[in-house]
Amino acid sequence: MLKWEYALLVRRRQAATNDLGWEVVFVWYGPDGSMVDVTPYGDTALAHLNRAGDQGWELVAMSEDPSLPGNNELHRYHLKRPKPAAPPPRQRMRGGRRTLSG
Repeated sequence: MLKWEYALLVRRRQAATNDLGWEVVFVWYGPDGSMVDVTPYGDTALAHLNRAGDQGWELVAMSEDPSLPGNNELHRYHLKRPKPAAPPPRQRMRGGRRTLSG
């Protein structure tokens, strides 16, 4: 049975560090629970979505709320991809128990 893993790309507007208004940042929430600022990888949502697509991610939903003031999420991009198959369990060696003589 095919299993999926999910991730979230969030485009957030926040106060700029140089006090000149607002800046846009992108944060990636990975399937492993990680949260990574991916802003340096691109300045548009399209750049980030294309990068995610190159890694096998598919956009399944998008939501936005431009009415939120200040440091709030503006756009959320929900992505999924097939979960990698788990490696088969290692087989134990069969046979008698070995003992060391000494």
